[in-house]
Amino acid sequence: MGAVGVGPSRPVGARAWTELLRLPALFTVPGDALAGAAAAAAHPNPRTLLAICSSLCLYEAGMALNDWADRGEDAAERPHRPLPSGRIRPTAALAAACAFTGAGLSLAACAGRPALAVATPLAATVWAYDLALKRTPAGPLAMAAARGLDLLLGAAATTGGATGTGDTGVTAGPARLADGVRRALPSAALLSAHTLAVTTVSRRETQGGSPLAPLAALATTGVLTRLLTRPPTSRDTTAPRPGHPDRPNRRVRLDLPDRNPARPRSWLWPVAAPRTALAAAYAATAARPYFHAALNPSPPLTQRAVSGGIRAMIPLQAALSARSGATATALLTAALAPIARRFARKVSIT
Repeated sequence: MGAVGVGPSRPVGARAWTELLRLPALFTVPGDALAGAAAAAAHPNPRTLLAICSSLCLYEAGMALNDWADRGEDAAERPHRPLPSGRIRPTAALAAACAFTGAGLSLAACAGRPALAVATPLAATVWAYDLALKRTPAGPLAMAAARGLDLLLGAAATTGGATGTGDTGVTAGPARLADGVRRALPSAALLSAHTLAVTTVSRRETQGGSPLAPLAALATTGVLTRLLTRPPTSRDTTAPRPGHPDRPNRRVRLDLPDRNPARPRSWLWPVAAPRTALAAAYAATAARPYFHAALNPSPPLTQRAVSGGIRAMIPLQAALSARSGATATALLTAALAPIARRFARKVSIT
């Protein structure tokens, strides 16, 4: 794509495509599928990786399509963006959106029919948001739905494929798939709530305006932080183990309230600590810029609030994985945060 030009003597560099596709924001995507797999009580497998790659492609399709649809508005409000500045042709951006969408759906199909069944409405939601819903009251709801579907894509891909040699801990079958998706719904709802708050704030990022949106986002962050720090209230029992239909594959949540009052509760600490720390990291990343934007809803502070809300998705995803008992997955997701922060210093995330 870097070889495409906007004129005979003006080659498009990688920098322009990096800005168009908002590459630092890509680091907020893998955690969706990983959190979905963790919520479904399944270990990540090759289909999880396919789901992540599908999500990345669909996300980039949305970025390219967003700038194509907003090229007229950006010409007045953000003329430095790649399309209004002439560094990338609108037709090239639209072609990239189509190519990324096709690649995303193809990768989802490789992960299995259940993954494709989730990726298809996800892609439709992305296109509907950018082309029709963005400036309507349904815009934030559509974006929230897209993030929720992205998490469910990870759950469906991880639990919905056929069991093969070396596939660890995943049982094939409609019951296993339905159970996994059902388990992932609460996590999808939490991620969607955060996305709804961020998107609502972003609607005024170039003009500034009322402090109500950042205040609402700040309140949402507080509620989500509280929910993330609360331990689950019931144990998870998954489908039977492969090859052992009479022996349930029980994934015990060690952070449940102890049923034996006489038993020391210090055993809960190793599991509860990562969940609490990641929830605190989420609150710290999102709350401060929201608070500043509420005090002064100017365009620079509003844009900073949107950037903070986007970056907060990584600790949120990690906290969701930790809350599901997948500590290793949570730490892996959290490791993406400093990388995203480093790249965001060079390229705008919004």
